[in-house]
Amino acid sequence: MDNRAFEMQPEGAARSWKGKDGPQREAPQSNGTLRKLFALCLLAGVMSTALSVASLALVYSKAGGLVREMSANEGGVVNEEGVNEEGGGGGGARFRFFYRLSRTEPQKYPGGQIQWATSRSKRDLYPDPEGLQFGESLRQHQSHMSVALLRIKAGGLRVPHWHFNAAEHGYVLQAVFFPPGAVHWLKNVGGGELAVVLFFGSHEEVKTLDVDEAFFGTAEDIAARALQPSGGLEFIRSFRKASEDQRVNLPPNLAQLVHSAAYGRSEDSRVWRYFYDLAASPLHPFRGGSFRWAPYRPSRTFMSPMERIYTQSLDESSAPLTLALLRIHPNELGQPHLHGNANELAYVVSGRGRAGLVTEKGLKVEMEVGVGDVVFFPAGTQHYLEAGGDEGLLLVVAYSTGKKELKTLRMNQYFKATADHILAQLFRKEQREFQRFPRS
Repeated sequence: MDNRAFEMQPEGAARSWKGKDGPQREAPQSNGTLRKLFALCLLAGVMSTALSVASLALVYSKAGGLVREMSANEGGVVNEEGVNEEGGGGGGARFRFFYRLSRTEPQKYPGGQIQWATSRSKRDLYPDPEGLQFGESLRQHQSHMSVALLRIKAGGLRVPHWHFNAAEHGYVLQAVFFPPGAVHWLKNVGGGELAVVLFFGSHEEVKTLDVDEAFFGTAEDIAARALQPSGGLEFIRSFRKASEDQRVNLPPNLAQLVHSAAYGRSEDSRVWRYFYDLAASPLHPFRGGSFRWAPYRPSRTFMSPMERIYTQSLDESSAPLTLALLRIHPNELGQPHLHGNANELAYVVSGRGRAGLVTEKGLKVEMEVGVGDVVFFPAGTQHYLEAGGDEGLLLVVAYSTGKKELKTLRMNQYFKATADHILAQLFRKEQREFQRFPRS
């Protein structure tokens, strides 16, 4: 290292320093020039930093790194993936398990509309920050479920279509099952609007193809040879693709297009493969409420003909869902419980109340629920539902059981089944205190 010592010089003079080779000199340099250079460098640095911050903000906004103000009630931390993590007493975490589907901007079509609570292929496709958290939670927990609310106007038609990657279960007054790849449609033949809750057996974005899209995606000569219509190729060429999406269809000149229609019903042996009369199924009461369900059951013993045919149809699907109609009586509680082999996705049909769960990290999450809300309980997560008011709670619930019977463990079961001396040691209370719990 050079043994050099700087000498201070008067302002404006040449600067010199001494080294082992003797005195050296530099060209004179004004202090004013140095100040100007310093100011220019500082300004350039500030501008560079500002541009970098603006660029990062733009990138995160487009990538779905949603930055928003959080109230004290919605506390939480946004992680690197843009998903609000647990924190702030569970307020921010609730949107991983709760979504207000009724407030989502619907996809509107001539004959109705669809609202989704599902995972999206791209983050900028989510309708809002809460939708992002809920959709990513379905994906991260491998829920094998998503839900949609379909509304069809009187005379409207959900056009024939099929799904590549999901079976579909619907609820009106009956459970409806459409296997993956099966062409199906829904038409409202009543005088009012028809609302259908749809559950899909996939946590990924559902891949769908409508029949009109398949038709117009087929070469004209191929379609003519396959369908062999009277008029041949010229008749095929007379079809015109609509300028708007026909997913839920209701042409203004429907009366001119359709002169007669038959709404007959096939024989029961066919109908029951895809329909299940949930409202007429056995009622299973419990303290605080009741449920009816269309379960997958490996055993065919004691099944009605309808149940047997429906279950056999589910057997042919790779990952069927179990559907249930759950009612919690006014001011009653559906006690804390968990499902060891299935995720749960519930849609609130009527009433108001409260839902709660304990996450895998031990965080308590609670939320007020009402009509149009969707609640997600991952497998193994202890959860409960409590009804308020005079109406109680009515929910349509789907479980990702696949080809297994739903397994449920309730709080009063596992707590009372644990030995007194174990509970005494765990909670640091005297053993005789735990004799207050009834053991029946």
